[in-house]
Amino acid sequence: MHFYNAGQKGLKGSADEGGVRVPFFIRWDGKFEADRDLDTLSAPLDILPTLADITGADIPANQVEGRSFLPLLSGEKDTLPDRFLFTQQARWETGSEPNLHQWTGWSVRNQRYRLVGDALFDITTDPGQTTNVADQHPALIKGMRSAYDAFWKEARPLMVNEDVPMSKTQPFHLWYDEQLKAGGIPGWTPPSL
Repeated sequence: MHFYNAGQKGLKGSADEGGVRVPFFIRWDGKFEADRDLDTLSAPLDILPTLADITGADIPANQVEGRSFLPLLSGEKDTLPDRFLFTQQARWETGSEPNLHQWTGWSVRNQRYRLVGDALFDITTDPGQTTNVADQHPALIKGMRSAYDAFWKEARPLMVNEDVPMSKTQPFHLWYDEQLKAGGIPGWTPPSL
C-alpha cells in the first residue's frame, strides 16, 4: 500500500497520483507486524477481498474485481503480481454521451508507472510526475492504453443511469432546512472513550 506524499502531483479526484493516493492504516495486534510500510500497489477494491480472506467468507464469483492483500499483511509474501489500475474522473455534463469522454480525465497505473493521457511517469523515482518518460517506453504505453480501452468497453455498458433525469431538488439540502426550522442542528459532543 502506498501512502500520501506531499510532493505528488494532482488534487483530490484528479487522474494524477496525488489525486487518488490516500493513506491506509491497518492494525491487528498479535496478527500483523507493526511499523511497516507495504510498497505493493493496492486500491479500495482490494479491501473486501482482504476482509473476506481474513474472515474466511466466500465472495461470489465474477462479482468482485479486487484481490486480497492478506499475504502482504501476514508477511507470507513481500509482493503481489503486477497489474493495471484505472482512473476515470467521470465528470461529464448530465445527459452527455460518456463515450465522448473516454479519453478525458483518465490514467492507468501499475506498480511502477502512471500513464496520464500521453504522459508516462516513473512513480517509484518521480512521484511528483515532473519527468515524462513516454518516449522511452512506447510498448508499455501501447499496452496501458489498450488495457484502459478494454476496461472502458467493459465498464461503459454498466453505466445504466446515464439517461435518468436528475432530481429537481437536493434532498439533503431540504432535510437540513427542515431540521434547522425544527430547532436547529444539535452541537456534537465527542464520546468519552
